[in-house]
Amino acid sequence: MAGKVEAKLAALGIVLPIPAAPIANYIPFNISGKLVVVSGQVPVRDGKIAYTGKLGAGVSIEVGREAARLCFINLLAQLKAAAGDLDNVTRVVRLGGFIAAPADFTQHALVMNGASDLAVEVFGDVGRHARTTIGVPSLPGDAAVEVEGMFEIA
Repeated sequence: MAGKVEAKLAALGIVLPIPAAPIANYIPFNISGKLVVVSGQVPVRDGKIAYTGKLGAGVSIEVGREAARLCFINLLAQLKAAAGDLDNVTRVVRLGGFIAAPADFTQHALVMNGASDLAVEVFGDVGRHARTTIGVPSLPGDAAVEVEGMFEIA
């Protein structure tokens, strides 16, 4: 039987994917005490990067928000693998967003809201988090966005 968080995801029409395997020399998550740190996730859907390119240079803010949202869904898949059950999450501590964009792009925060808004929608007040969002010249596989996270578990 699915827990509260997975029921919320189902109500939103979200099905968690199989967690993606690392593409280099790192692990998908690390647990230290009650903290789970999830490695950066790009917007992968069905084994392929679904959103590529640069924000402000062919990729709109709306598309970037969708990419960040998908990154958070992929974070949740890794988090479930780490915690066993998403109901074990007691706090979304921090999200970090990397937005591929040219130097003159300044709307990084609006893009990252795609992940942040979903965190709050799924977890409620437990989903309110600290955040860092930065622009970068490129990301692996030409991904438009990458999101990492730190979570507290019971």
